[in-house]
Amino acid sequence: MGKFDGVLIASHFDNTMVYTEGALRSGGPVPAISRENRDAIEYFMAQGGTFSVATGRALPSFASVMDGVPMNGPTVLFNGAAIYDFPAGRYLRTAFLPECIRDHVRQLSQLMPGLTFEIYHDDNSIHVVNPNEITARHLHLTHTPSQQIASLDQAPSPISKLLFEEEPQRLRQLEEAIRAQDWSREYEIVASAVNLLEITARGANKGGMVRRLAELLGVRQENVCCVGDHANDIPMLEYAGMAFAPENAIPAVHRVPGIRILPDCRENAMAAMIEILDRRYS
Repeated sequence: MGKFDGVLIASHFDNTMVYTEGALRSGGPVPAISRENRDAIEYFMAQGGTFSVATGRALPSFASVMDGVPMNGPTVLFNGAAIYDFPAGRYLRTAFLPECIRDHVRQLSQLMPGLTFEIYHDDNSIHVVNPNEITARHLHLTHTPSQQIASLDQAPSPISKLLFEEEPQRLRQLEEAIRAQDWSREYEIVASAVNLLEITARGANKGGMVRRLAELLGVRQENVCCVGDHANDIPMLEYAGMAFAPENAIPAVHRVPGIRILPDCRENAMAAMIEILDRRYS
């Protein structure tokens, strides 16, 4: 028994646990989690807490970095489209895209020819349509091999998530075009960076899947702690009993009601958060 029995932390990975923006821009390696953050997370787990990651990354992408992440809980993948148990090698919950996504993307491609996007599945495969420089940088960051195809129609099922990769102005135009469609209500549509737009099934967001994770683990909402830095983290921050963000989070995250702002993720934000929890549960 420990002071953190029945407490769950669900943390975003990129630019929350580890600053990866530099690696994305430079093409360099992803830095390791800091010793201070690692020690704090290991202390939290030793005291009975459950530490999980909630990421937009695909299965192979997070698998490439997870050896450096101390955790003892299942992982929320694909921006909330699934919960995966890595030790058991199986999905605990999924909420993948409906097959009608193929027709809807076909319509978008007629409105905006040449769209670039990654297609995620339930295995280690990733397919890419019209890859560009943003794609190259993103795949380098995630250390994930991919296969280029001509259209979404050539991609196998199931499809867990689509990730559109365009320059900011074109991405805004794309989001406007999607939201103008009646069928947009069937999906979660969220920007995870200035040049990345994610589409998952309706209800498949980090908030919904962290809630399901807490239910699986028998953790009360008041004891769910979430931390993240970008728009795709907002649903879980709004659900959490305790919500945190690093200083480098986008302004919309800073405005989440009840959010507690931590130091920049390059200044051991995770350790600072666990220090706050240590006082709360003393």
